[in-house]
Amino acid sequence: MRKSDKKIENQLRIVLTDICETTLKNFNGFEWLAHNVNYSHFPNSLKVICVFDTNDNLSRFIKSNSCRELGTLVQKKFFNIGINLKNITHHISYDTEENGHKKQG
Repeated sequence: MRKSDKKIENQLRIVLTDICETTLKNFNGFEWLAHNVNYSHFPNSLKVICVFDTNDNLSRFIKSNSCRELGTLVQKKFFNIGINLKNITHHISYDTEENGHKKQG
């Protein structure tokens, strides 16, 4: 990883921690988030994965149109550190702990 990539990674971790803390307070069932990135194709390769506890809570989150609210938060936080993503919906995906347990079992 190049020095510039490490700098971006550190900024991402700080911002994503802030987003995670806000999301934990505001959305029922939200558990944690992770990110993946290929710095050779940054920022287009940046993906944020938001994990909920159950499929029911994720379904309620999506039906309530909270994806838009979370997307706006993520986009603003990234913009504040100089990362401009044209269509935030391409950079956020959702999963559940419940699905993870099904895959393991």
